[in-house]
Amino acid sequence: MPGVVVHEVSKRFGAVRAVDGVSLVVADGRLLTLLGPSGCGKTTTLRMVAGLEHNDAGRIGIGDRVVSDPAAGIFVPPERREVGMVFQSYAIWPHMTVFANVAYPLEVRRRPAAEVRERVLAALGSMEMAHLAERPATALSGGQQQRVAIARALVFHPRVLLMDEPLSNLDAKLREQMRVELRALQQRLGITTLYVTHDQEEAMVLSDEIAVMSDGRVVQMAPPETIYARPVSRTVAAFVGSPNLLAAKAREVRRTAAGTLARVEADGWAGWCSGPADLVPGEAVTVIVRPEAIHFGGRPETGIAWRGVVRQRFFRGTRNLYTVQVGVLTLSVDAPPDPAVSPGTDVALSVAAAHTWVVRD
Repeated sequence: MPGVVVHEVSKRFGAVRAVDGVSLVVADGRLLTLLGPSGCGKTTTLRMVAGLEHNDAGRIGIGDRVVSDPAAGIFVPPERREVGMVFQSYAIWPHMTVFANVAYPLEVRRRPAAEVRERVLAALGSMEMAHLAERPATALSGGQQQRVAIARALVFHPRVLLMDEPLSNLDAKLREQMRVELRALQQRLGITTLYVTHDQEEAMVLSDEIAVMSDGRVVQMAPPETIYARPVSRTVAAFVGSPNLLAAKAREVRRTAAGTLARVEADGWAGWCSGPADLVPGEAVTVIVRPEAIHFGGRPETGIAWRGVVRQRFFRGTRNLYTVQVGVLTLSVDAPPDPAVSPGTDVALSVAAAHTWVVRD
């Protein structure tokens, strides 16, 4: 059974269409991330699932129940949707203790005191916060406040967890730690989760599937590995990571047992790349080559080879990032730190066809 179904949902704010015919399915027990830049409609979509915004068109279902369908006159209010929500600001009440913050959703539902205590301590225990139950909320660090917000969202056993950029206020190291903890918690509980972020790495670490949004629409929905290695468009490729995007033309297309290969040509270079099954010769294309897929030296049997000059080297600890001038192109190359290649060095570069991808312009 799907945990959340969003079907052809749209939302306008005045003349602005913030969400335009979005459809997606979050499978029961899975985590789907809405990924995209600011203003793409991801938070508005999340808020419509929560019931904090009314969709103008389309249908939203949670479990086996339709919770919003304007055409049928259906709108279930937020408190009856069985969803827990974690906001970007955490929304922790400063005048309450940790225990009181987490207990609030149960108290408004008029649950017995013994049940409230049992559930609150269990929720705090899952966050390793039980020992801080009586601490004032104002005495918590950012990471602790975030854990309290998650405990409060889970304490009444919601069917779906909604999270709107919950890690964006944390420092880089804590954010990285919390990604791992959040993923482990979601998998342990098996709770259906819809997550919003603009952070590509966060989406890759957390998600079973990612829906990339642009201009109010979902432009690709797939597992993280597919989004990264096989984007459907230049827009998706450019947003996920920092790939080399090379303009070229498909001159020849071959269908093989392993997939589609295209011979592409551009000013000063040519080679073979992987591509979608419906690619045809003569099309203008963009060749996507990730910096870590390019190697110094070598000449692959099937792939692309270039010659160029190293212009810059940036030391990044476990890796070096190079910019290499290849004719009119500037390629980014992400390579191991040893051996280092000095600026000014003439180099040969290569990439295997399997580590490239072609999309239509």
